[in-house]
Amino acid sequence: MKRLCVIGMGYVGLTTATCFADLGNHVVGLDIDDSKVESLRAGVPPIYEPGLEELLRRNLKAGRLTFTTSYEEAIPGAEFVFLAVGTPPGWEGEADIKYVRAAAESLAPYLTGYTVIVNKSTVPIGTGNLIASIIERVNPQAKFDVVSNPEFLREGSAIHDFMNPDRIVLGASNPEAAERVKELHAPLNAPVIVTDIRTAEMIKYASNAFLATRISFINEIAAICDQVGADVKMVAKGMGMDKRIGPAFLEAGLGFGGSCFPKDVEALAHMAATHGCHPQLLRTVMDINQDQRRVVIQRLREVFGSLDGLVVGVLGLSFKPNTDDVRAAPAIDVIHLLLSEGARVRAYDPVAINSARKVLDDLVEYCENSYEVARGADALVVATEWNEFKQLDLVRIKELMRHPVIVDGRNIYEPKTMFGLGFVYFGIGRGLRREAELIARATIKREIPLKFDK
Repeated sequence: MKRLCVIGMGYVGLTTATCFADLGNHVVGLDIDDSKVESLRAGVPPIYEPGLEELLRRNLKAGRLTFTTSYEEAIPGAEFVFLAVGTPPGWEGEADIKYVRAAAESLAPYLTGYTVIVNKSTVPIGTGNLIASIIERVNPQAKFDVVSNPEFLREGSAIHDFMNPDRIVLGASNPEAAERVKELHAPLNAPVIVTDIRTAEMIKYASNAFLATRISFINEIAAICDQVGADVKMVAKGMGMDKRIGPAFLEAGLGFGGSCFPKDVEALAHMAATHGCHPQLLRTVMDINQDQRRVVIQRLREVFGSLDGLVVGVLGLSFKPNTDDVRAAPAIDVIHLLLSEGARVRAYDPVAINSARKVLDDLVEYCENSYEVARGADALVVATEWNEFKQLDLVRIKELMRHPVIVDGRNIYEPKTMFGLGFVYFGIGRGLRREAELIARATIKREIPLKFDK
């Protein structure tokens, strides 16, 4: 049993603390938010993550996991101190490391014996060296090493990803420190790559930027497919069968969101620019991603001309399924665009309504289920691919709607099925806009001519 302290009880920190405790270690989770710590002590996680509450309660009961707001209580005696604090975007898109600085300054006075400081926060290249200099300044007598150990956890499957990692990346100037962290991860039986700190930090940024690039690439292909009559889903399938390409992250939709991809791509582009590089690919990735949100508005304009006074239902508010996180969620951007066009918006999400209220307030009518959203709606927008949306009674949905218009921002339905049911259906890159146009001409009765007729 090793003694660990994990600082920052967000998605990464709480998952890290809980999983290491479940592996048999004694872990103290530290956060400066009193209400969050009280909630965790009661076995109630402040975030929604499948399986997390059960894991939390099991390790609290076993006595392997405790929580505190006190550095003086958490740090002394810890063999490993993990930094998992937030690095939000700064004014120019850079990663703001004020919480990393604050954590380093706060933990330094309480270091006893030899300690490995393990940084899991996503930080600008060189931050590992900065952490070391801060600790040395605050506590010149401290015996420690800093190891960069970037995380690759996906929200919605974070526990699985922690327990079944593709690889463990360790960056250190002292090989002995890296070896200690490697041994800590030994029960996971994962490949380990050991490098210097700066390279480890870059691996994190480069990985996220590449995955974001794949998403923006397939969305650009989807836009072309819509114009030329090709089906992006079959295009992606054909591409993905090439072993050099693979199928992952080739699903066209409303673009990426969440706490990682948007800010990490922007931060990497900012970092590149400040070092004299010209990150035009990264900038284009961000532009394409933002443009995807506008596809919804464009399709609705094609049908209705004006959105003013329309009732539009939005299915899904979180940026992806199995999380309540709405940070940079496509749904939130789409809702703001709809509101700016004069539409009235109803919305439903299985778990993210409370999170959405914090950013949307009462601008939206929140519903208890998908059918309530559909009742009297002029159009529906699928913004998050929750499984329950794939199993809806579409006949009932059509009967409830005033106009049977669906913009499927996640391509969860088959166009032929939707057309057969009489929906005016738009996917992303499905290449079937002509079919939607014909049904719209026959079914949409409005005083304003269809944009198709202009």
